[in-house]
Amino acid sequence: MATPLPAERHLDDWLAFAHELADAAHALLAPAAALRPEVQVKADRSFVTALDAQIEARLRELIGARFPAHGILGEEAGASAPDAEAVWILDPIDGTAPFVAGVPVFGTLIALAWQGVPVIGVMHLPVTRQRYVGAAGRASTMNGAPLRTRACPGLAQAILTTSNPDFLSAVERPALEALRTRTAWRIYGGCCLSYGLLAAGRTDIAIDAGFKVWDYAPFRPLIEGAGGVITDWQGAPVTLDSGSQVLAAGDPARHREALALVAQAPG
Repeated sequence: MATPLPAERHLDDWLAFAHELADAAHALLAPAAALRPEVQVKADRSFVTALDAQIEARLRELIGARFPAHGILGEEAGASAPDAEAVWILDPIDGTAPFVAGVPVFGTLIALAWQGVPVIGVMHLPVTRQRYVGAAGRASTMNGAPLRTRACPGLAQAILTTSNPDFLSAVERPALEALRTRTAWRIYGGCCLSYGLLAAGRTDIAIDAGFKVWDYAPFRPLIEGAGGVITDWQGAPVTLDSGSQVLAAGDPARHREALALVAQAPG
């Protein structure tokens, strides 16, 4: 699916506002990064803190005040007008378990989808103060510097990442194993940062499953704007209707190879 592009003036306004949302999230999350939060366990056994809900509530408040006709999809408070032409997608703390453990790979994910396709993606990491930004039709950046994925001569030279092998079901793990055995090196546990590093040309392949749309929506404009590819495991581009599986690569040729291996894996 080709990315539907809104008017440039709208994209400019929305991108500037996405930065405002990231600033608001940073103001709440950064002071808490060095503290030991109180944790609750959701029904799916994932962690959640009071700060997750607090950040999302603040972002929803700001969106409602600025763009009342826009929809919102958030990890903590669910959907509001999800069929709107423009929909914000929010993950207040992506990597809550690393946040709880004090591993500084967690961040806030903010995306805007236009006609169901993510056209703006912002990932802000409060500890390292890195802000990755992608917008449809524009070059991606990290703290204002342009990003570019790297060419990779073959999977045998590639660095593979996955957020957590435990997120994959038993039938999905053969796909990870197929890539694990064909790549040069594996890095686990990077959460959202892994996708920023892929866009920056530091890694080559990322595979994940067990995700929700707020876990990956910002990655499409970010990775595409750096020259890479991100799809589901069937090769379809990421949209609001995508499922729980994502596969990204900095080099389009390596994405095709990885996609073929995933398709051939038993399961």
